[in-house]
Amino acid sequence: MNYIFHVDCDAFYASCEELRNPKLKNHPLAVGGLSNKSILTTANYKAREFGLHSAMPVFMAKELCPNLILLPVDHKYYREKSKEVFSLVKEYAKLMEQVSVDEAYLLVETDSAKDLARNLQEKVLEKTGIGISIGISYNKFLAKLASDWKKPHGITQIRKEDLEYFLPDIPVKKVHGIGKKTSERLNKIGIYKVEDLLKLDYEYLIDNFGKQGAYIYHVIRGVDERKINPSRVRKSIGKERTFAQNTNDMAILSSYLKNLSELIEDEMDIKNIQGKTVNLKIKDSKFKNHTRAITLQEPIYRASDIYNESYNLLKDLHKGEMLRLIGISLSNLQERKQNQLSFFD
Repeated sequence: MNYIFHVDCDAFYASCEELRNPKLKNHPLAVGGLSNKSILTTANYKAREFGLHSAMPVFMAKELCPNLILLPVDHKYYREKSKEVFSLVKEYAKLMEQVSVDEAYLLVETDSAKDLARNLQEKVLEKTGIGISIGISYNKFLAKLASDWKKPHGITQIRKEDLEYFLPDIPVKKVHGIGKKTSERLNKIGIYKVEDLLKLDYEYLIDNFGKQGAYIYHVIRGVDERKINPSRVRKSIGKERTFAQNTNDMAILSSYLKNLSELIEDEMDIKNIQGKTVNLKIKDSKFKNHTRAITLQEPIYRASDIYNESYNLLKDLHKGEMLRLIGISLSNLQERKQNQLSFFD
């Protein structure tokens, strides 16, 4: 029988650092920028007990957890560990679609999904030292939902008969296809959880959200037709962050741009692609979006190049107003056929 697995490495960057230095285990640890105006990329589970999370400003993290151990990001090392993990994971799959440095969807064929998942989990831990959580279901949305259910090192299966147990209490922002903007619109009309969303009929969702509304209607009822696609070509790759507090501090904005650039490089490297167009998006305190883009003569994928281009766009676009969100995306994508020198080397 065919199943879809969602494999997610547990607190991946922090786990890599604990593996490199076992003395760090059982201590609150975060990876990210080192200055107070920087942000956390991730935190281990011990640090999360203090309320720490990704994209939190370092100064806030230190206030919540004075004994926090903070380490710089080492993307080269993390990508090497990622390749170790997912080369093993791929052996268990008919098809694998890796969607980031630390997660992938698998199409597997087995008579016992949980036994196979347990075997995979144990093998990855034994061979690489990295813990993974696995969600099992019959589509992508539910498999990802399941992998988040028991962390770390969890295995959860969602069957059709389990939908009434798993779905109603899920926040709408965790539903695939609902972004921050749609989530905010739904919250304004009193829709916070899937159980609220289920009360809206098909016509209402279509009238208010168009094609997205049709997808939402079906996915919250357990229907998701997306296939596992190992060679899926995306039109763009991007990341964005909403600030804990509105800011116009260029040092803080610069730190966010560096973090986003590094995350984009990770994804570009995994997919072996590069892009020619850099897009910057900012949202001011009045919720108004502002964008700038530049199309380069040569494609880029390295974080340093993405950062430099996006920072130049920011200097041109930002007029000193308070901002609540910043984002970068690369478009005009193409396959990377050879090692590329940095644009700024």
